[in-house]
Amino acid sequence: MITRDVKIRVPYNHTDKMGIVHHSNYICYYEMARGEMFRSLGASYREMEEQGTFLVVREVHSVYYASAYYDDLLTVRVTLKKEPTVKAEFDFEIFNEAGTLLNTGKVILASVDSETHRPCKPPKWFIELYRRYSDD
Repeated sequence: MITRDVKIRVPYNHTDKMGIVHHSNYICYYEMARGEMFRSLGASYREMEEQGTFLVVREVHSVYYASAYYDDLLTVRVTLKKEPTVKAEFDFEIFNEAGTLLNTGKVILASVDSETHRPCKPPKWFIELYRRYSDD
């Protein structure tokens, strides 16, 4: 299992007239945290795409407990619990500065060949990164 905490400051354009984060933006925060997790491991989505593999969203689940507001500093905890296969499952927890759990989520991504758009195994380096940094 690999877990990373990513800090995200809520921008004004992610909120409604009351200053509350619109529910759809939590999914954006998931994406941002996944990207930062890759960077923390010395890799990037861009690198994977340049090597011929896309990670496409297959499923998204999101549960809301409390609101986030404009200018809040959020902690997005992203966890990759299992070694990636054709699919990779990421779990998320989002906390405010007081440590209150605001949201939980899960995103399942599928590895797809960039030319054929058919499911494929992820690049070997992605699996090796998981094995190197996982605390399993």
